[in-house]
Amino acid sequence: MADITCARCGATKPGFERAPFPGAIGARVLEGICPDCWGQWLKQQTMLINHYGLNVMDPQARQFLTRNMEAFLFKTGQQDDVDTSKQGTIAH
Repeated sequence: MADITCARCGATKPGFERAPFPGAIGARVLEGICPDCWGQWLKQQTMLINHYGLNVMDPQARQFLTRNMEAFLFKTGQQDDVDTSKQGTIAH
């Protein structure tokens, strides 16, 4: 487990032994996100799933979560806040 400089918090910390997520995004997380920031994302993801009533088997919901994960971890794109006026839907 090599030390990495986290893209989110900027701290140098031990990284993951293996990618916590599959695919290209998982490789990016492995190379540049610390486990602490990944844990923060998991809490944010749970909050988004619960607030918007997401079905993670729905491709639109997975796309929504992936977009938010990239924004949260890598500070790219637009991250959605928990908006109580849109509870139960991810349509914008």
